[in-house]
Amino acid sequence: MTKKIELSVLDPSPIVEGGSAELSLQNTLDLAKKTEQWGYKRFWLAEHHNWAGMASSASPVVIGRVASVTEKMRIGSGAMLLSHYSPLSVAEQFGTLETFFPGRIDLGLGRAPGTDQYTANVLRQRVAGEPEFDARLEELIAYLYGTGTATKNGSFSIHAIPGEKTNVPIWLLGSGFYSAQLSGLLGLPFSFAGHFAPGNMMEAIKLYRDYFRPSQFLEEPYVMLAVQVVAADEKQEAQRLATSMYQKFLLLTRGQPSPILPPVDNMDKLWNNNERRAVEEQLFTSIIGDPAGVKQQLHELIEKTDADEIMVHTEIFDHKARLRSYEILAQAAVN
Repeated sequence: MTKKIELSVLDPSPIVEGGSAELSLQNTLDLAKKTEQWGYKRFWLAEHHNWAGMASSASPVVIGRVASVTEKMRIGSGAMLLSHYSPLSVAEQFGTLETFFPGRIDLGLGRAPGTDQYTANVLRQRVAGEPEFDARLEELIAYLYGTGTATKNGSFSIHAIPGEKTNVPIWLLGSGFYSAQLSGLLGLPFSFAGHFAPGNMMEAIKLYRDYFRPSQFLEEPYVMLAVQVVAADEKQEAQRLATSMYQKFLLLTRGQPSPILPPVDNMDKLWNNNERRAVEEQLFTSIIGDPAGVKQQLHELIEKTDADEIMVHTEIFDHKARLRSYEILAQAAVN
């Protein structure tokens, strides 16, 4: 295969059992510095709320901190949940980040609530008649790429300062088909959440490419695919480390989100057959193995999807083992 493999990082600042948000955020900074050294292209922070296992809820704040300890890698949101915020506030936040770190900020946007519906309602404080996602996105683009947006009666314009004409790259992220179609129609880059919704992966990518129209943002479609990766120097150790990821998804199927748990030797003691099938359906694109196995699986995934970029999401209990996983994958991508 001759196509260059571009690798990036999706990090939710995972909180492990017995750990803390403070430790997780420090680990995020360490991971960002290391992955920049290993040649990763981007480092995105996930936004989740009221979740015991993730510390990156205030993602714009974490983005700024990560950007301050790195030099070249692009830093961004994966994803900023636009439905929770006004487009003006998002434009101002990311316009400020772009002003501090020119040419290094990405704005990935998601439509999902990113948490349970009750927490989403607390975040949004929704009112009747407020704009839906498409209208919010249109307004956000006007702030970042245009000269502001006029009020309904046209009496004055509203401007994002900082933000106006910063042209912060906008991505749409999705686990289904709506964002795939919309990003294609608008000519935006598209990132698919293969790390938890692989069943929709191939159709969503095809829809995006079929609907794509050249735009001021892109001349050709650009697909980034997020996948779970657990790599170790020995295959058996990688499989053992991956049980932390399996436990997370098992508990999610039971409605019990938790911090990242230590690996176990035998998952069959924890799940029944139906639960095992449910977890495996969410994780069948995961890349798990030793250096040779990871390299083969990575190349097979690229050949299958023709993705332009792979965004790596790694959930390992031990921070040093997590770092080693990212290092192994980086080596596999260039060898």
